[in-house]
Amino acid sequence: MSEAHLLLLVTGALVVTAAARRWDLPAPLVLVAVGLCVSLVPGVPHLELPPEVILGIILPPLLYSAATSSSYQDLRRARGPIVRLGVGLVLVTALAVAGVAMLILPDLPFAAALVLGAVVAPPDAVSAAAVGRRLGLPRRVMTLLSGESLINDATSLTLYKVALAGVATGAWAWADGLRVFAAAVVVGVGIGLAMGVGLHRARLRLQDPLLTSVAGLVLPFAAYWIAEEVSGSGVLAVVAAGLYLGHTAPSAGHETRLVEEPLWRSLDLLLEALTFALIGLQLKFVVEVVVDSDQGLGTAVVVSLAALATTVLVRPAYVFATAWLDRVHLPSRWTGRSTERAPGTPPGTSPDRSRLGWRESLVVSAAGMRGVVTLAAAAAIPTTLGGADFPERATLQLAAFTVAIGTLLLQGTTLPWVIRALGVGGDEDRARDAADEARVRGLVAEAQAAVVEEHAQRWASEIGTEKAHLLAEGMAGALRARARTAAGLLVPDGVAGGVAGGATDEGSGGEGADAGVPDGEDSGLLVGLPDRPHPTGGRGGIAARAGDPSAKLHRLAELRSQMLRAQRAVLVGERDAGRLDETVMRRLLRELDLESEQLAGSWVNRV
Repeated sequence: MSEAHLLLLVTGALVVTAAARRWDLPAPLVLVAVGLCVSLVPGVPHLELPPEVILGIILPPLLYSAATSSSYQDLRRARGPIVRLGVGLVLVTALAVAGVAMLILPDLPFAAALVLGAVVAPPDAVSAAAVGRRLGLPRRVMTLLSGESLINDATSLTLYKVALAGVATGAWAWADGLRVFAAAVVVGVGIGLAMGVGLHRARLRLQDPLLTSVAGLVLPFAAYWIAEEVSGSGVLAVVAAGLYLGHTAPSAGHETRLVEEPLWRSLDLLLEALTFALIGLQLKFVVEVVVDSDQGLGTAVVVSLAALATTVLVRPAYVFATAWLDRVHLPSRWTGRSTERAPGTPPGTSPDRSRLGWRESLVVSAAGMRGVVTLAAAAAIPTTLGGADFPERATLQLAAFTVAIGTLLLQGTTLPWVIRALGVGGDEDRARDAADEARVRGLVAEAQAAVVEEHAQRWASEIGTEKAHLLAEGMAGALRARARTAAGLLVPDGVAGGVAGGATDEGSGGEGADAGVPDGEDSGLLVGLPDRPHPTGGRGGIAARAGDPSAKLHRLAELRSQMLRAQRAVLVGERDAGRLDETVMRRLLRELDLESEQLAGSWVNRV
């Protein structure tokens, strides 16, 4: 692919993505459909990227971004179902597809058939997650889909390597395959965690958002390539590093988080658009390769349709057949919250956040679209291996691309209908999130009030004990009042009074109450706060000039900065204790980050 063709492809993919987003359509599906139509236009060149570019350049940042935005706690709590699908389902699907291929092609060696199975086994959750977010799927379903997509690529690519080795040697040994898989997991996870810890320590010490963001941009590529070089799983290395850095992100500087979020969202958009456009463009040219070969188009089409049917049917059969395994763990392993069903929750959904109801299991069964890994692994099937032609290579590639495009178009277009028809929604999550946010805002207000009271003890020596007490009482009262107001808006049915985290009426009244709103321009605060003392003990410097409020503004900025640190500590503490969902924590943390950025960029701090 020339530079001009690549630029044209990227530009066209972004234009199609913009149109899909404008009309609220699933962009991955639209890109595949448009790419398929464009490939049929006479004179369109064969546009493809080398498989090593897809696996080594496109896949790592997509995996890393998904891992950093995932909730480590949710994934840990759902590790049983995630492993059941991300490992068990991949192996079962690969074996089933291999068996079907051998039935149609009796001369096909088992290892070669398993190559096809490994290629088509891993679903890609990008399009499913996009549909799920737009239609409001429950968080436990989204967690399961995203967690599955983070580890199933490692399972399939490791199985793919083992199968290729079997084709090269002409022998198959399960023991060797298990050893390769175990080594890939241990080495990959170890390298990823080591690199994640190293970058986290660096961003704490450097406090340079641009430098650490660039280092974070390089990390997924380095983790993937290093792990692959030493026979580890590059996918698991990227995932391990991303999960660690995403979980520890609240302890980094707010500038780093504000810089990284738009950076990764933009890169995700670009890479996903390019990938799905490439998938749609490939089918025509893969068919031409089969026609030019001596393998027969009719047989290849039969194998392709059989592989597509197998991948579609195996998933729901496996999901429901193994659902009982989720009941082995106690419900409390998710959280200590009540598992009573929220009012209006459909009877086919599970009130236990550790398990899926039958409606949710159907949604998971329908979300089996294939994507970037299938595309890259199919293109990477070697022409020759072990000194001989790869058995039925063109047929296997056509089958892989048929599965990728078929699942995207069939399951991708029917998934929204399935979700709506089953009535599976996230109302329970939204109600719980609102109650949690109301409660945590009350805890945050108490943490802010504690900071104010601590400062009041210092003010007493400058403005007098009584005046310092009145000022602190007014500020704390305003903070608690604001928390109660937010709780009332979030939970308007009367529950807010019990979830405001101790935001009582005490201290909320009085003539100093309005002075407590922590806004840098509030005149009430400026009147009450003492000037910053001069280093010599007097009140000299710029504060000595009549009417100059700079010292008070500096003191206020210092106070607000400490209050923000106290708020972050509450959010992280509640999350780590399992009482606050990661999604709510990150939403509130972003509010604090924006306030910190406003404080850092305010002219008040430069007076």
